[in-house]
Amino acid sequence: MNRNNIWIHVGLAVVLVTLAAVLGQIERWKTALHTNDGTTPPVQKQKIKSDAVQKGVPEVLVRFKPGFGLDKVRALAAANHDKVYDEIESVDGLAVIDDLDDADPATVAAQYAALPGVEYAEPNFRINLDDPIQKEVPRDLVLRNNPLLPNDPQFSEQWALNNTGQDGGTSGADISAMKAWEKTQGSEDVVVAVLDSGVDFNHVDLRGNMWTRPADVPAYKDDELGEFNDLQGFNGTDSIADPMDDNGHGTHCAGIIGAEGDNGEGVVGVNWHVRIMPLKFLGRGGFGTTEDAIEAINYAIDRKKHGVNIRVISASWGSNSYSKALEDTIRAAGDAGILFVAAAGNDGSSNDRRPHYPSNYDLPNVISVAALDRNDQLASFSNFGVKTVHVAAPGKDILSTWLGDNYREASGTSMATPYVSGIAALVIAHEPSITMPKLRERLLKATDEVPQLNGKVASGGRIDAAKALQY
Repeated sequence: MNRNNIWIHVGLAVVLVTLAAVLGQIERWKTALHTNDGTTPPVQKQKIKSDAVQKGVPEVLVRFKPGFGLDKVRALAAANHDKVYDEIESVDGLAVIDDLDDADPATVAAQYAALPGVEYAEPNFRINLDDPIQKEVPRDLVLRNNPLLPNDPQFSEQWALNNTGQDGGTSGADISAMKAWEKTQGSEDVVVAVLDSGVDFNHVDLRGNMWTRPADVPAYKDDELGEFNDLQGFNGTDSIADPMDDNGHGTHCAGIIGAEGDNGEGVVGVNWHVRIMPLKFLGRGGFGTTEDAIEAINYAIDRKKHGVNIRVISASWGSNSYSKALEDTIRAAGDAGILFVAAAGNDGSSNDRRPHYPSNYDLPNVISVAALDRNDQLASFSNFGVKTVHVAAPGKDILSTWLGDNYREASGTSMATPYVSGIAALVIAHEPSITMPKLRERLLKATDEVPQLNGKVASGGRIDAAKALQY
């Protein structure tokens, strides 16, 4: 080969390499233009599995800045081989993104967070119940008669409502339910949403107080997820329409709030009459995801906007993972006039030092609840924190409803939380026009001082239902 031919081949090679580079750059420009008007390139994802969520569950929650419309969001997701699983209507710009490549959620969240137009992005964290300590209650005990009022046979064993010193307790270490009931036993006009594992709405002691969607309220419809058969509440965990409890935890919490009173059955709730709305986001195993919780709260806000008198959400669960998306959704519930009562957690540690969510969200509609035993001692398992835990309530050896018309004792801040939710419902029944901020203020002031709680919870006391109704 002569020297001229060599230079010709070298020149052709340079041209081809240059052309390939130019074409590659043009293709990258085209992709960028397609995804977000030339400003947002697609993310580069790593195919690494994560324990954050199960396979098949949407991986990330992304909130876009104002002006970044849903069409842009969908285009950006499509360009990255993702899809918009749902838009959370109650929080502007918040979207649930399903990564079709099953890449690592934390990596995908970080890469979305770095894009222009994104306010924040985070993995869809797994959430677990704060597992309560449980004890079966024999059926023959449940059916025995008791001369005390109300006529529910096991009322005498519900020390949290009326502590007479039974089983080694301290007389008066209770929520003063008997005195509170002199003013009101609750109202069927008040709806308390139990954000949990569902509720056994067929339970003999609950079915009379369960919420069902009124005929004049349209079925719940979501633009992305479709129409729900929400006749008995919300189920965001599976394809089954109704929010039937298959774990037991939500049913126990519901009974504390509103087991039917004076009906000759089992136990009595803080409210003899109320409407309990199940918001099922935790499955049989007692876990769900941040996205599941957000969807359920979003449902409650929607129902409130359609005229359902939802005033309280009771949340007996938690995580040490901070979620800005969940915080924003709980804030939106507050904007809609809904109080959010949350368990402080069962790690026996300080929430001031080691945060527990959602109870640690510093929001004007959140109340964080610690647990007491029958002697007004902070339960050994209960979290505390003079800056972050607001009030205490009975939470050890609490008798309530369980699956299949049964009853069970359980212990945990999970049990303390519905006492505060139930008292909130009593106050609303007595004063239907009370605002959410005034209701929260009332509950935090309506306490009996407990010296052992000094420096442990902000109020320094145990919540008192009678005091809450006296103001």
